[in-house]
Amino acid sequence: MMTMMMGDKWAQLGSVVGSIMFAWAMFNQYFPQQLRDFILKYGQKFVGFLSPNIHITFHEFSGEYFKRSEAYAAIQTYLSDKSSMNAKNLKAEVVKDSSQSVILSMAENEEVTDEFEGVKLLWASMKYTPRTQSFSWYPEAADGKRYYKLTFHKSKREFVTRTYIRHVLQEGKEITVRNRQRKLYTNNPSQNWHGYQARKWSHVAFEHPSTFDTLAMESEKKEEIKNDLTKFSQGKEYYKKIGKAWKRGYLLYGPPGTGKSTMIAAMADFLKYDIYDLELTTVKDNTELRKLLIETTSKSIIVIEDIDCSLDLTGQRKKKKKKVEEEEPKDPVSKMAKDEEEESNSTKVTLSGLLNFIDGIWSAIGGERLIIFTTNHLEKLDPALIRRGRMDKHIELSYCCFQAFKVLAKNYLDVDSHQLFETIGHLLEETNMTPADVAENLMPKSLNEDADTCLKNLIEALETAKEEARKKAEEDMRLKVEKEEKEKQQVAQEDVKVDESLAKEVKENCVEVVKG
Repeated sequence: MMTMMMGDKWAQLGSVVGSIMFAWAMFNQYFPQQLRDFILKYGQKFVGFLSPNIHITFHEFSGEYFKRSEAYAAIQTYLSDKSSMNAKNLKAEVVKDSSQSVILSMAENEEVTDEFEGVKLLWASMKYTPRTQSFSWYPEAADGKRYYKLTFHKSKREFVTRTYIRHVLQEGKEITVRNRQRKLYTNNPSQNWHGYQARKWSHVAFEHPSTFDTLAMESEKKEEIKNDLTKFSQGKEYYKKIGKAWKRGYLLYGPPGTGKSTMIAAMADFLKYDIYDLELTTVKDNTELRKLLIETTSKSIIVIEDIDCSLDLTGQRKKKKKKVEEEEPKDPVSKMAKDEEEESNSTKVTLSGLLNFIDGIWSAIGGERLIIFTTNHLEKLDPALIRRGRMDKHIELSYCCFQAFKVLAKNYLDVDSHQLFETIGHLLEETNMTPADVAENLMPKSLNEDADTCLKNLIEALETAKEEARKKAEEDMRLKVEKEEKEKQQVAQEDVKVDESLAKEVKENCVEVVKG
């Protein structure tokens, strides 16, 4: 009996569904377009009046040129984790410039639930396929229009429009930044800026393994730098409140081999920023420098290494020019050719142009940038270039200390303590050796070398460096003494000449007096 009743119910349901489908087909077939639109419009209003829910759609493409919506991309990224955990039908997409090989998202007509601050919301992935296919230059938009539909109770309208949507977009963008493939850029010569697909910057994937954990430096100093970087990266509202561009300058200085480039890589890893390695010698003038700045993105580090060698910023260019004037060819044709060659190879970037690049009006474009200069000779730089406000934080990277050595020993030998550490500590206090030289001595050169062998090699190198430093100091002292002796002899000889000159003058005066 029950089976017959269930069969009748299914038969009735099938009949109703069939009738609805038939009516819908007749509606689309015979009703004029204007009438259909009118009925659908007021039908949706009637359903909306009865339904307690509100719907918001976010389309994948917007605008005349089918530019992909940033909001759609942020929502897709935000829902990725929830989709992979809860949705039954997923699609995998390869994402360009991301550390993840693929990103999982909801397939069409799939739904997932999100909960934020105790409010439950429903996201649905939808796709609208037009009846008539039209030609499009954009293959992504040709097979249908995708969009996300957000559904929520009408009592939560203000919460969703003012808080939730902003949270979704911001969180999606932050996830994209965290997952993106970081890049290392270098500037192209200006003659390559024009043409099809020409770029002012070229880039490669930045995969430097340096981190603050592997950086050979005192732990207190590392924590100080990390805290400073964290404060900067979270300081958008603070910089806006005090009326300053959201940027910060760092000056890294010290002898060669002390880890300036490694420090930059560690900072980029810590902040997840891209690096723009600016080669000033290929920049012709201040205008080109400004154009390069405009092409950089936020969340990036602009680096000028060996700033003291990149440009003559102290006015010495004119002096050098005067010195070579005597060597210039006298032939006018040869002189003109030489001048043209020098003009094409030289840069006209000035100190004023570089200062404007650092903290002028144009430096505020984009925001969230670090500008880092490195130098081996701090004393050669113009004080105006490195004053506070331009280079806000000066970091000295000096010779290897014992704490830095312990980091290197852990990195290269996986050793936290050893009986030879005390000897090495005393030698490092007496000898100047860069972290690069210490690391080279700690690195095993064959399969037979173990930690003991490498540490003994370092001790030997330190003792050799200590002896060479002692000999150099003795030689410098000897040369200094010789120089002082020569100066004393020169002074004595000049005094003798003065005495002889005075004696001769007195004698001549006496002769004149006698004659008179």
